[in-house]
Amino acid sequence: MALRLKMALIIFSLGSPVALCSSVALAQQGAAANVPGRQSPAQEVVVLRNARVIDGTGAPPREHVSLLLRNGKIEQVGGVEMAAPAGAQVRDLTGKTVMPGLISAHSHLGLLVEDAESSATGYTRENVTAQLKQYERYGVTTILSLGLNRDLVFVLRDEQQAGRLGGASIFTAGRGIGVPDGAPPLPAAADQIYRPATEKEARRAVDEMAAERVDIIKIWVDKLHGRAPEMTPEIYKAVIDEAHKRHVRVAAHEYALEDAKQLVADGVDVLAHSVRDQVVDDAFVRSMKQHHVWYVPTFTVDESAYIYAEDPDFMKTAFFQQAAGSKLMAKFDAAGYAEKIMQDPQTTQHKRDFEVGQQNLKKLFDAGVNVGFGTDSGALPGRIPGFAEHHELALMVRAGLTPMQAITAATGENAKLLHAADRGTIEVGKRADLLVLDADPLVDIGNTQRIFAVYHDGHNIADLPSRVK
Repeated sequence: MALRLKMALIIFSLGSPVALCSSVALAQQGAAANVPGRQSPAQEVVVLRNARVIDGTGAPPREHVSLLLRNGKIEQVGGVEMAAPAGAQVRDLTGKTVMPGLISAHSHLGLLVEDAESSATGYTRENVTAQLKQYERYGVTTILSLGLNRDLVFVLRDEQQAGRLGGASIFTAGRGIGVPDGAPPLPAAADQIYRPATEKEARRAVDEMAAERVDIIKIWVDKLHGRAPEMTPEIYKAVIDEAHKRHVRVAAHEYALEDAKQLVADGVDVLAHSVRDQVVDDAFVRSMKQHHVWYVPTFTVDESAYIYAEDPDFMKTAFFQQAAGSKLMAKFDAAGYAEKIMQDPQTTQHKRDFEVGQQNLKKLFDAGVNVGFGTDSGALPGRIPGFAEHHELALMVRAGLTPMQAITAATGENAKLLHAADRGTIEVGKRADLLVLDADPLVDIGNTQRIFAVYHDGHNIADLPSRVK
């Protein structure tokens, strides 16, 4: 494994999946930005010519499409005959596929150091910024950091919105609300999580986060297979009630069907993980539809607990290894790692939970429940920012969705989940957040990993001096 990592790093010497393009091609793709993080959108006009376009709405792909990008937006969608404005950068994408940048509605920032170690001290500007850039260069142009954020996240979000910071665009749940001595069972500083013991404390936590303009409130409702106390209905009902009074929605970490049913009945807006203890029943499906609750599967959570011990083929790819990094790869390569995972009694449980989750996604999707997309990337080692999102698409297809359905969940549908009407689809007026691929992902969902270029706010991020090396 050490040899294959070394070769992968050589292949990725430009530091990004888009380095699979030749260095000559990248050198021709435009001038470098002059300010840290991002070039002013007004300085760039780009025409992307003659591509196959998957627009994120679920509509059939269109061939021979040209896109005019200006001021960070999609200004025009037309055919190969589209005239290029004077001074525009024109890029021929014959044979390429363009789709919206991926949106993750369940990721985390600052909980890992070098993707390899959980840390209560990792939520620093340097670490969080590096993770945002890793998401971005893998074509994940927007993330919802779903809890366990220090208040630094609001500073970084403001800097992004002012154009002073690059990386994936931040949506955030702020700190989130957990349980004293219970979930989430992750190392976190005192200023990363609220753990209220009373309804009054819970409401105060909601009010403080709402004052910071969080995009959603996160709660953890999980007794962790009987190993920890669970949030009581009194607490989470108070959270939901107070959040809705403040016009903020609530997303719940949950595991069990019984909890999911009660959360939906009590007004939760998003179930942020699969139901995994049993196959969902028809009554639950009806309730999800009646209450218009979003369902985010996050298959990466369970699969990442055991899959690396099986040494799957994707671990041999540069796409995976560059995202994982040398420290995490060394852990996977360590003597006894695979044996330890295979002998862990929790591995059987994780495999069972994964398969139940797969069944439940298919049942809920076919019934017309609102399905979003997320991975829990960044929460624990093995849930790898950037890579996890592409792999999750494949796991959704494994569950029975078509590639188009999975892509739509991760783009246009997730924009609806986030109430982010300015992105997620390729339409005039939308943000120019685009993933350019060397092959068609509708033929093979694995082709989303064949990245030719990533555009964020209309910029080819390969052109930016701030991209992670």
